[in-house]
Amino acid sequence: MASQQAEHDRVGGFRRVVDGPAAEWFGLAVRLGLAVVWGWAGLAKVSDPAEAAQAVRAYEILPESLVKPVGWGLPFLELALAVLLVIGLGTRVVAVISATLLLVFIAGISSAWARGISIDCGCFGGGGTVDESQTKYLQEILRDTGFLLLSAWLIFRPRTKLSADAWLAA
Repeated sequence: MASQQAEHDRVGGFRRVVDGPAAEWFGLAVRLGLAVVWGWAGLAKVSDPAEAAQAVRAYEILPESLVKPVGWGLPFLELALAVLLVIGLGTRVVAVISATLLLVFIAGISSAWARGISIDCGCFGGGGTVDESQTKYLQEILRDTGFLLLSAWLIFRPRTKLSADAWLAA
């Protein structure tokens, strides 16, 4: 009986953390952290669309007809995600888009690694072919997986403090 009560208290305590005010503050931190990541990535690329297109081209995945539209458009998508995350508007939808984009990035980096292509991912500017000793595929995949986990939190717990979503729902 005592062990059942202890288990109930433990589960109840976990639910309070996941569903309570602490979760909303944690969600705010996650939201703003992802906003910084997307903002940094977008700002690093938006000023040099040709370099951004070269980074996309280096993956050797897309047909040439899509390289420029993706390379030139991606920074604006990243900046839009950053703004929406800062505001807290459409948090779950933005988190789904973020997660999808991160999965695409992880797949692209994994593909380049598996095919033996030596590139800088271009995630935060730059990009393109590099010497094999300069590749950082594992670190890039782990980093993006961490960001993916943050996006997953917001997919399942989109309610955060200081968000337009909460203001609109009130």
